[in-house]
Amino acid sequence: MPFERCSLCYRNCKVNRSDGNVGFCKETDTIRLARAALHFWEEPCISRTCGSGAVFFTGCSLGCIFCQNFQISDSSVGKEVSVSTLSDIFLHLQEQGAANINLVTPTHFVPQIIRALDLARSHGLTLPIVYNTGTYDSLSTLRMLEGYVDIYLPDCKFASPSLSGALCHATDYYERAMEGIREMVRQTGPCVFDPASSNIPVPDDADLSFYSEHTAMKKGVIVRHLVLPGQLEDSCHILSDLHMQFQDQIFISIMNQYTPMKDFTSDPSLDPKLAAALSRKLTTYEYDKVLSYAEKIGITNAFIQAGHTAKESYIPAFDYEGLPE
Repeated sequence: MPFERCSLCYRNCKVNRSDGNVGFCKETDTIRLARAALHFWEEPCISRTCGSGAVFFTGCSLGCIFCQNFQISDSSVGKEVSVSTLSDIFLHLQEQGAANINLVTPTHFVPQIIRALDLARSHGLTLPIVYNTGTYDSLSTLRMLEGYVDIYLPDCKFASPSLSGALCHATDYYERAMEGIREMVRQTGPCVFDPASSNIPVPDDADLSFYSEHTAMKKGVIVRHLVLPGQLEDSCHILSDLHMQFQDQIFISIMNQYTPMKDFTSDPSLDPKLAAALSRKLTTYEYDKVLSYAEKIGITNAFIQAGHTAKESYIPAFDYEGLPE
């Protein structure tokens, strides 16, 4: 059983979560959710105009100290649901007109998610499945998902071992994340968009960086990178590696929405320069520097964010919307 010596993520706790114990994710094997509702703030080809059917799972295998969704990553908010209830939630989101089913921080519940998807599909679920992860999933976990996930939406957060060590206590994060992204690309192949979702004709030689703004994504990988204040060299390293390894097989979403949730300058575990940077928002100058670098190295399949997106209003309310009473 996958939960008796849990190794679903690279924390490799080997905790018996089936016996009521919690792993690094702070969760037992009982599914807990914080929200299941239409979500309009993903990339355009994911949210569309109808919204992505986002299911937010409680707990997290990374626990980044700056997490905007800290209420669920630290397990303080969550309602228990069964596999059959999770299946019903998927079907209800489909009935509401969701563009897809978007599994957010799902790693530590993958075996139950697979069972819920099997059940939902037997009752008429046809939507694409999006796997929205911080990308510290073990390879064996990702391979369990082959044939279930249509679109992978992984983060690629940090390249520097010292930075990932300081911010999520995982010095091997980059190695593991890139390994995971390679597996995701192997499963899905290059990005595929649905011409029927737009009135704009999509020729065989279409520039996908344009058409992705207007059509629904059917299959593929969008790698997200959140640019952190003061860490431009790290961001450029990540963009360079992603472009060299995957070229136009993937899209890269370069995000500027870092929102400081607290003042880090009093944290003795952090380098003072890093703590000061994390305590402020990303500047327009910093973000533009990273975008200029992406353009310079030839990245064209990219999503970027315009204006000031570092607002708490972009953080969902984890109020159990869409969950049974």
